[in-house]
Amino acid sequence: MKKYDDIVVGSGISGMTLALLLGMNGHSVLLLEKNRNIGGSMARFYKQGVPFDTGFHFTGGFYKNGILSDMLTVLGIDDQIQPVFITKEDGNRVIFEEDNSVYDFPFGYDETTAKMKEYFPGEKNAIEQYFKMVLDVCKKTVALDLRNLSLSQDWIDEDYISLDEVLNKLTGNKKLKGLLSKYSMCYGAKPSEISFANHSRVSLGLYESVARVKDGGDAFIRAFKKRFAGFDIDIRTNSCITECADVGNNIVGKFVLNTGEEIAANRCIFTIHPKAILDVLPKNHLTKAFISRVNAFESTAGFFSLFGVVENSVPNDKNADNTSEPTILSLFSSSDINRMMDPAYTGDPALVILKNQETMNGKTHTVLTALELAFPEHVRDWEDSRPGVRSDGYRNYKNSRIENIMKRIIGVYPEFNETFRFIDAASMLTFRDYLYSPDGSAYGIKQKVGQFNLFGKLPLRNIYAAGQSSVLPGIVGAMLSSFIIGRAIVGKEPYIGFITERLNG
Repeated sequence: MKKYDDIVVGSGISGMTLALLLGMNGHSVLLLEKNRNIGGSMARFYKQGVPFDTGFHFTGGFYKNGILSDMLTVLGIDDQIQPVFITKEDGNRVIFEEDNSVYDFPFGYDETTAKMKEYFPGEKNAIEQYFKMVLDVCKKTVALDLRNLSLSQDWIDEDYISLDEVLNKLTGNKKLKGLLSKYSMCYGAKPSEISFANHSRVSLGLYESVARVKDGGDAFIRAFKKRFAGFDIDIRTNSCITECADVGNNIVGKFVLNTGEEIAANRCIFTIHPKAILDVLPKNHLTKAFISRVNAFESTAGFFSLFGVVENSVPNDKNADNTSEPTILSLFSSSDINRMMDPAYTGDPALVILKNQETMNGKTHTVLTALELAFPEHVRDWEDSRPGVRSDGYRNYKNSRIENIMKRIIGVYPEFNETFRFIDAASMLTFRDYLYSPDGSAYGIKQKVGQFNLFGKLPLRNIYAAGQSSVLPGIVGAMLSSFIIGRAIVGKEPYIGFITERLNG
């Protein structure tokens, strides 16, 4: 029976990060992935010669001394990840469809603050107070400094109050509250559910800068694979743990894989959905309270995604002022984000249209990815179905959403009426089955006010949980959770020394 120091389950951005961190600190690591390729939602898919991103589209944190830049530097892959920043003010735009009012988000914390005050001159005090509170939260959040990581959560007052409560105290302006709640799309929970602290931790980096990455999530996967080769890291795809066996003194003695192989390890860290973790752990070693807690977690919203290209849209003149810079256009049918993020909402769902350019085999494509807000309730009638055997009802549902999204795209980009070509679409069931998640949610488990998500050491003493459902959603939150778990496993002093040495170069 082969033995490792650590088994990491799930090879999304969190799993890859943790496997590399442990390998860099001298551990032998087995990285398990249920899919046939590593990368999870970071992986792209290719259709008709065009690459499309699955779950990673854009991020903040690339600015100097930003948390993402620091993490990539520590991992030694910063030189392989090339951000493509949105720099034009209209590159990050919100349209409220109820009256077709348009608001642009510039980049830079101060610039964003100033722009909001320009739009709402009578709300200057509220705007200044909001952005001051966001900054204060992030300054007080120790976990955003890699040199001071701690497994114990340093709760602050803003962890116990919702974004909605803060905004309602600051202003009665519905449009302003809607704009300041814009990044709810980046964590999939209502303003009334998310704590103001976690909203701030997600949003500050996006206020500073937003970037896509050249070659999308595949750039990260390539970079990690290259680094893995230099350390004692084994990768098994089409593999998962089916049983935690030989449990004594609340320590798992061996792990049984779907192949029947038995593996020993000092620790096992799950970076997958909490409910998928619960399915693997031996129930007779868990309390009813723990099981109930995990079962009570609510999933975030997801997206119905449409993928297409704009034909003949790239000018031949390389010096032309073309559309090579990526853009984000958010269409909100209501300024009431709580209402719009309710599964029972009957208006047009929030729609985020991402436009960028991709070059494959010497040919450049203008790629559009449209993400329309969706919920598990929308596909409940077909939740027992599988790819290739969906019903006519499901196909009608999918075609209806495709038609509506196409109309909305052409409505804001009428110049694409004759040139936009639909290529593919994916519902939450598609994401569920492709990514082996319980329901296809975009960000795992909701980060709710006062809720303790699954993170760190579990009731079985050599079992840990990490991932985007643990600390914060998205790429930054998922990676950060792995950095924190790495500190708990490696030990405080050697780990902080390792981080400091890497950052100081």
